[in-house]
Amino acid sequence: MFVLTHYPADPIEMKGGTTFYFVTGFDEAMERAYEAAGDDTVTIAGGASAVRQGFEADLIDEIMLSHAPITLGGGESPFAGLADLTLRPIEVHASTNATHVVYRVYR
Repeated sequence: MFVLTHYPADPIEMKGGTTFYFVTGFDEAMERAYEAAGDDTVTIAGGASAVRQGFEADLIDEIMLSHAPITLGGGESPFAGLADLTLRPIEVHASTNATHVVYRVYR
């Protein structure tokens, strides 16, 4: 796991073998994630800024948006400033607490 952060930190190894590496740049995080993943999928899980950087780098083919019936207050849009972005739903997963919609990304 590569954690995008403002503050560098030493890696943390968890029981079970997962290690969290803290990196300060999106490009470095993605480069290391792709190298570690090999032929497997790389997932960006994070806030609006990280997701937007993924869109801007043309790295995102699908996105899961989770909708919950609560008000969180103000926030930042992961889509701000992205032109010509079209999302089409391809999967929906619902529970009592949230609805998760997976969208295919078209540019």
